[in-house]
Amino acid sequence: MLVKTFGFAVHGINATKVTVEVNISQGVNFFLVGLPDSAVKESQQRINAALKNHGYKIPGKQITVNMAPADIRKEGSAYDLTIAMGILAASELLNTENIMNYALMGELALDGEIRPIKGSLPIAIKAKQEGFKGLILPIQNAAEAAVVEGLEVYGAKNISEVITFLNEGKGLEKTIININETFLNGLNHIEFDFADVKGQENIKRALEIAASGGHNVILIGPPGAGKTMLSKRMPSILPPLTIEEALETTKIHSVAGKTSRAAGLITQRPFRSPHHTISDVALVGGGNNPQPGEISLAHNGVLFLDELPEFKRTVLEVMRQPLEDRVVTISRAKFSVEYPASFMLVASMNPCPCGFYNHPEKNCVCAPGVVQKYLNRISGPLLDRIDLHVEVTPVPFSELSKQQSAEASTAIRERVITARNIQTGRYSGANGVYCNAQMRVQDLKTHCQLSDAGNALLKNAMERLGLSARAYDRILKVGRTIADLENSETIMPNHIAEAIQYRSLDREGWAS
Repeated sequence: MLVKTFGFAVHGINATKVTVEVNISQGVNFFLVGLPDSAVKESQQRINAALKNHGYKIPGKQITVNMAPADIRKEGSAYDLTIAMGILAASELLNTENIMNYALMGELALDGEIRPIKGSLPIAIKAKQEGFKGLILPIQNAAEAAVVEGLEVYGAKNISEVITFLNEGKGLEKTIININETFLNGLNHIEFDFADVKGQENIKRALEIAASGGHNVILIGPPGAGKTMLSKRMPSILPPLTIEEALETTKIHSVAGKTSRAAGLITQRPFRSPHHTISDVALVGGGNNPQPGEISLAHNGVLFLDELPEFKRTVLEVMRQPLEDRVVTISRAKFSVEYPASFMLVASMNPCPCGFYNHPEKNCVCAPGVVQKYLNRISGPLLDRIDLHVEVTPVPFSELSKQQSAEASTAIRERVITARNIQTGRYSGANGVYCNAQMRVQDLKTHCQLSDAGNALLKNAMERLGLSARAYDRILKVGRTIADLENSETIMPNHIAEAIQYRSLDREGWAS
């Protein structure tokens, strides 16, 4: 007897339907075809033990299992449940009419328990598009898949529950998630608040500008000045995720197996902070079975690179193209996958190996030329993609001892949202441009016109401070954001003056 069951293969952040065809005929063999990897091939032993431990067994006949389309490689153990239900249905132990209405995914333990899988959200989205009535998968993944409206999602603990449900229509409860309520409840949760930061008002101002225009930022200062503390609070002042951004972010984390089993939907902007020993593949994604890297897990959020010069140069250089294109393509001989990578880069570094160059009280003990050599670990092309260079100084005791709280993140976020709304209207007709940091050369000419006084100020700064040519465009973009924060149609000289001070690393002789 020939029976078809249905599962899904995940490639990138999207899923493809896989039809599992099971045919039972005379003989005593088990054939599994359709380009399965080792984990799929080993499913026979897991299925056999799981069925025996629940009072069933694989019939002693020739069983042929074909996974179509046969030219797509099937990877992982998530097809165990799909194949097991196909074998039972072909053995006439399962309702064949009911099984056609549901997609099935899950890894089987030897005792019949169904273990969680990766990529349940893209699978649920594709199941709905393919017209399935419902999706049966491990109970740990049910909340995440139930985010998709119009699809019945059932979470199962073991194989017996699935068999009972398909035969009798009972034994499993439909998982129902109110996506709007879940989304709205999580939006205003702030874990790290700027109200906890004493002093550093100029740094908070720089981070507010960065958040308002989507600018990348680097903080340079001695140890203990608060660089990491400030950076961790960056997501709290970014605009809240939209429902589309939340779904896209959840898809990426689902494919990587990083989602919370209880929450289902990611409602907070991601904050990723990889250690400086990370490899280039772990940062941008890849591997034998391609997985999203840290830059994709930071999509729609913040990627924080602490102690930037300590990262290997090759690791930093692979970020250059994703920073521009906001997508990373992983190519292999037979296929390629794309992962979104639209993130805000926030980096921090000490000004020198000892950490006290330009310190107001402590002397730097580094030898001549060491400071410049330390800074040269970061390439010019990478610095070119960072709009704001901000010097962080230690907080004086008078600020630390103050009892009153500083301005809260919610107040700063309101100003950021207002500035972003201005930019949304300005770039509504520009494809791929959503904020000031993404402006192209033609956009600068249109939206960053300066008065004669502004031009004279910028020219004077370029000559006197020895600013590099690449700083010119960055100053204009940051100036445009400062003007948006003040709801100003034009970029005034004071906006340009403030933008100029955020180019510390472009000044000639900064580290001489």
